[in-house]
Amino acid sequence: MERVEKRRAGQMDMLNGPLTGKIVLFALPLAASSILQQLFNAADVAVVGRFAGNQALAAVGGNSSVINLLVNLFVGFSVGANVVIARYIGEGKTDKIHNTVHTVISMALICGAILAVLGNVVAEPLLKLMNTPTEVLPLAAVYLKIYFGGMPFFMVYNFGSAVLRSVGDTKKPLYCLILSGVINVGLNLLLVVVFQLSVVGVAVATVTANGVSAALILLFLRKSKESIRLDLRQLMLDREEMVKIIKIGAPAGLQGMVFSFSNVCIQSAINGFGTNAIAGSAAALNYEFFTFFVTSAFTQAAVTFTSQNYGARQYERCKRVWRISALLGVCGTGLLSIVFVSGRELFLSIFAADAAAVSYGAVRMLHIQVFSFMPPLYEVTGGVLRGMGYSMTPAVLTMFGSCAVRVIWIYTVFAWKPTLSVLFWVYPFSWIITITLVVGAYFLIGRKALR
Repeated sequence: MERVEKRRAGQMDMLNGPLTGKIVLFALPLAASSILQQLFNAADVAVVGRFAGNQALAAVGGNSSVINLLVNLFVGFSVGANVVIARYIGEGKTDKIHNTVHTVISMALICGAILAVLGNVVAEPLLKLMNTPTEVLPLAAVYLKIYFGGMPFFMVYNFGSAVLRSVGDTKKPLYCLILSGVINVGLNLLLVVVFQLSVVGVAVATVTANGVSAALILLFLRKSKESIRLDLRQLMLDREEMVKIIKIGAPAGLQGMVFSFSNVCIQSAINGFGTNAIAGSAAALNYEFFTFFVTSAFTQAAVTFTSQNYGARQYERCKRVWRISALLGVCGTGLLSIVFVSGRELFLSIFAADAAAVSYGAVRMLHIQVFSFMPPLYEVTGGVLRGMGYSMTPAVLTMFGSCAVRVIWIYTVFAWKPTLSVLFWVYPFSWIITITLVVGAYFLIGRKALR
């Protein structure tokens, strides 16, 4: 009877029965949601690339590393929220979930407000530090300032989605993004093509779409009949739950922030090759995002399934979660990479009309996209460790393997031979190091924690 009620409420029973099908059912809507969210940005890039020129394309497409640098620390807290609520479900402590949910949404609003202010203050100085071309800088700064103004919406959606994921519901966030995605594309065409607002138009469209998705996610939480039901009048900051969320989420967020810092360094190096290189790299980056979102979906599945089963002391089931999620992540990203690389000229031309930009994008795809099947091995493994409560270990190892190594590469190998090919080879090289470190840590820690 309890399982029937869970299904009716959109919840998933992660503690009983076969795992493979449930992990796929959890991950696919999550991957679709992330890809759809990226399509917002892709629509921005495609519209400005086609109708506003290469400078506008570079201004919008070259900003992702700056956005991620400032946002990832706070988004990491949503990982902590997911783990804490899922652990309570596994332990049967549903009475603690109410305070946690209201603390999570309060944290989302606070984090969003901080980012709105911070983003507007540091946008232009950061772009200058990144060696952004003079002709691109004013447009890029305007885009960033408007984008960060909508951060409260972005945070509410991400934190609210984490709450839903903790009970196995990954479909409702997808519904939110389908509607807001249609609004985003429509506004892009209206504001850029009809009203000729260039980067201002795409920024306003993105913020509006984020506002719609945030409103819908709050509506779903308010209408929930389960322990995750949200009452806006009861928003609070429960100190105990907040500490637990930060303890798990801060290392994940710090990892993402340092990871983004290394990408900012790489983007700075790309900027030195000119506007066409920036535009081509931005076009290729869209497809790397698509494959990474498949990785992220199975990583978040691993986090949630591990959290619930670890809380229920089902340790053998945790080991199976790792094996299944890693294998599915590698296969999913590998298949997507084959499709993108095989049709790279066609795919790149969707976002970049200039032949020179397309040629730069092809160089990036042949050096990075080809190896995109590798990150699931360390990302999923790190997710399992976080689900068991070991958040700092994968964060530190990933920061070294995928971040420090890249920065060192830029100032040594790339400085010795400053070509785009040499610059892009840092990605597969750093992935190999990170896989070795994180998977090795899993076996060392897992032997004790999952005994």
